[in-house]
Amino acid sequence: MSKKRIMVDGLVIGGGIAGLQAALDLADQGHSVLVVEKEPSIGGKMIALSKVFPTLDCSSCICTPRMAAAAHHQNITLMTYSEVKETRRVGNGFEATVLQKPRYVNANDCTGCRLCEYACPVNLPHEFEGNLGARRAIYVPFSTAIPQVALVDIDNCILCGLCEKACPTKAIDFLQEPEEITVEVGAIILATGYDLSPVEAKEQYGQGRLRNVLSALQVERLLAPHGPYGRVLRPSDGKIPDTVAYVQCAGSRDQTLGVPYCSRVCCMYAIKQAMLLSGALPLVEVTIYYMDIRAFGKAFEQFYQNAKAMGIQFIKAKVAKITEDEEQNPIVRIEMMEEDGHVEERTHDMVVLSPGILPGWDPAGVVLAETAKDGFIRCVQQELSPSRTSEEGVFVAGTAAGPKDIPDSILEAGAAAMEAAIYLRQNGYVGQEREVRESTLREAALAGGSGR
Repeated sequence: MSKKRIMVDGLVIGGGIAGLQAALDLADQGHSVLVVEKEPSIGGKMIALSKVFPTLDCSSCICTPRMAAAAHHQNITLMTYSEVKETRRVGNGFEATVLQKPRYVNANDCTGCRLCEYACPVNLPHEFEGNLGARRAIYVPFSTAIPQVALVDIDNCILCGLCEKACPTKAIDFLQEPEEITVEVGAIILATGYDLSPVEAKEQYGQGRLRNVLSALQVERLLAPHGPYGRVLRPSDGKIPDTVAYVQCAGSRDQTLGVPYCSRVCCMYAIKQAMLLSGALPLVEVTIYYMDIRAFGKAFEQFYQNAKAMGIQFIKAKVAKITEDEEQNPIVRIEMMEEDGHVEERTHDMVVLSPGILPGWDPAGVVLAETAKDGFIRCVQQELSPSRTSEEGVFVAGTAAGPKDIPDSILEAGAAAMEAAIYLRQNGYVGQEREVRESTLREAALAGGSGR
């Protein structure tokens, strides 16, 4: 395994919307920044969304410009398909070990033409599409991915060689190996995002077993104009659904899943999707089964009232179990929380679960930053400085610190960048000419496929 050593002012772990915003704000102040993203492309969860609440603005229209700005910023280097394996305190700064995983495609030579993808005979579920679409064993992550560089799913590649023959630049290299890079860095920003709570572990919901029971992120892809089907269809038979139900708190406020807290955004994204479904399918009936509607942000309550005015049904009820009939229509068994508390069953064409938010990454053994009881990064001064962690020089942004919406994530990313800039200035990272900075950062960027 080859090794390199580079020097930067700031290290941002995570290339989602919070990480990109923090990197841009820090780089705009003249600091060199390295963004390490574990996925093959930057953009995080936000780039997969259709629209954002409560404005219903296009998600890609917000996220893609920041992705492009980060990729072309002279002070930012992107390392995708990479992971930070270890950080160590060295004086007032840190030394981080980054593992660059092999794409088996030379990022210098790949043009993103996708001819290799078209030639590949292996079809696999596409993770970006919520496993509703298909991809090849060699593929570009998605249409707006940055970098537009293919990678080989070596575990499912049959080594037929068709992609090599199709590649016009001879970029495919099956002999690539992992590369370890040592980074000397002055400050670290954790923007490691979130995962969804594992509602498939609760058998009564049927996710993963019932084909027409989907997660909210899967429905985001159905609603996206560049989604897997091009329009909203239910997976089992391609039928346009006439009735859709949302199950709130399917993965939050649930001790059995280890998620006793409210995930804050579930009510609003369900309402957003319900409104978008009503627009895409004018005859659809949308029902939201909820325990409490928590519309806490600016214009959220009006957004909720607008949804009710559109005819979306809100039923205060607990969902006990989801089964299906012989036509694979989900049957929802509910206990009414109002009226007399009776139990009844209702049949829908499609059911959408609103899972909760879990920490996307555990820093234990990698970064000296404490976590709270819920697993998110602990903020030591929540009221005065929400981006500060228990470790000097390590800051946090976005959902790495807890569930929150996109505007709050962007706001906290700016705060983390400012805190990091202050820390860097206090420790002499101002106007320093770093030897090997330009050459080694460019070299690392090409190895990680920044596309710059």
